Amino acid sequence: MIPTAQALAEITARLAAAGLESPRREARLLLAHALGVSAAGLLAMDEVDPDAYAAALARRAAREPLAYITGHKEFWGLDFLTSPATLIPRPDSETLVEAVLEAGAQPGRCLDLGTGTGCLLLATLSEHPSAFGIGVDIRPAATALARRNAQRLGLAHRAAFLAGRWASALAGPFDLVLANPPYIESQAIAGLMPEVARHEPAAALDGGADGLAAYRAIIADLPRILAPEGLAVLELGAGQAHMVSAMARRAGFTPALKADLSGIERAILLRFRK
Repeated sequence: MIPTAQALAEITARLAAAGLESPRREARLLLAHALGVSAAGLLAMDEVDPDAYAAALARRAAREPLAYITGHKEFWGLDFLTSPATLIPRPDSETLVEAVLEAGAQPGRCLDLGTGTGCLLLATLSEHPSAFGIGVDIRPAATALARRNAQRLGLAHRAAFLAGRWASALAGPFDLVLANPPYIESQAIAGLMPEVARHEPAAALDGGADGLAAYRAIIADLPRILAPEGLAVLELGAGQAHMVSAMARRAGFTPALKADLSGIERAILLRFRK
């Protein structure tokens, strides 16, 4: 056993040496998880056993994402289970949920393409008590995880999850279509931070040679699946707003953009052109 303060200092030093940006904060989260206590509970502990956190520390020092180690990530104030089968929910993606609320949409039927953990769909359903949603992902392990998240959040009766490629198996119409598609250029993936390049699923990252392959597929299918007065909200990568907007206009949509907290145009809102 060693003093808790010493354990935190040693974990922080090792995470800092591994190149992490917030080693002290992550040290607290990792140690609390390894010991099965809350952050407040950690403060009440005088001593800890180094063997209790050695494995988790080794994984994080090797740049495995903390959310895969703990198995949880907060999104829109909700706790989501995570796994290497899906992207980890990111605060930037909350911009899409905000965009739906600001647009005044009152969806009855929602569709989330590339649902992953289900975070976009389930956060949206939590804000619209009368809505029902379907989440689609090409990976069955992802849809299984999203289904578990719906159950844990008390939303299973208002959500269904299917394995498939985009909306090819669905007829619509949907009042709201959400998507956080893969938008990283194929050749750029290897240069991403190790947590992403080495651990997150390539299929959820790789947007093809120009990063726009998924947008082409989704926007081409929107006229078939989106209700006449419906709204589609898609996440954008940095610098993609102009290209995706042009694509949407050619398909008959009027686009609008919403920036995230960093000022990056993160969401594109599409409605049929009047």
